Amino acid sequence: GVRLSRPDVVAVYPITPQSSLVEYLAKFIADGELDAELMNVEGEHSVMSALQGACLAGARTYTATSGPGLAFMFEPYIRTPGLRLPMVASLVNRDMLSPQCVWGGQQDVMTVRDAGWIHMFCESAQEVLDTVIMAYRVAEHPEVMLPVNVNHDGNYLSYGVSRVAIPAQPMVD
Repeated sequence: GVRLSRPDVVAVYPITPQSSLVEYLAKFIADGELDAELMNVEGEHSVMSALQGACLAGARTYTATSGPGLAFMFEPYIRTPGLRLPMVASLVNRDMLSPQCVWGGQQDVMTVRDAGWIHMFCESAQEVLDTVIMAYRVAEHPEVMLPVNVNHDGNYLSYGVSRVAIPAQPMVD
């Protein structure tokens, strides 16, 4: 879904259970399947700060995070809606009971539910793909101009494998 949406800038800092998602995006960029600037930064605070600058400059942006990464991103995260930045981020939801807990849950997203981002929740891999594409359409609509989180389970969906129908690029465009 991200590759089909053609972001200009992808900023990442891997954290379980979203690491494989951004690893695939890095591979798409390295292989020339996605024409985007990949920013490997030193942490999630820098991820969101860098994407705010890119988005303010007119770039379509993307990132993904989960759990403690979202907590580390909090300061620039809560600033984003007030700037009316149409960013898209995947939250691969996990519990935050301790730094060692990587089980699926929604404690991380519940900490930011009232921060001004639009939240879309997915329950299948197909919904994740489709919702990422729709998230850009919603975020960038002139009457919306708000950031969108695409939420999905950080255990079964993030580690599972399932068949999805991939739409053609002209249809997504």
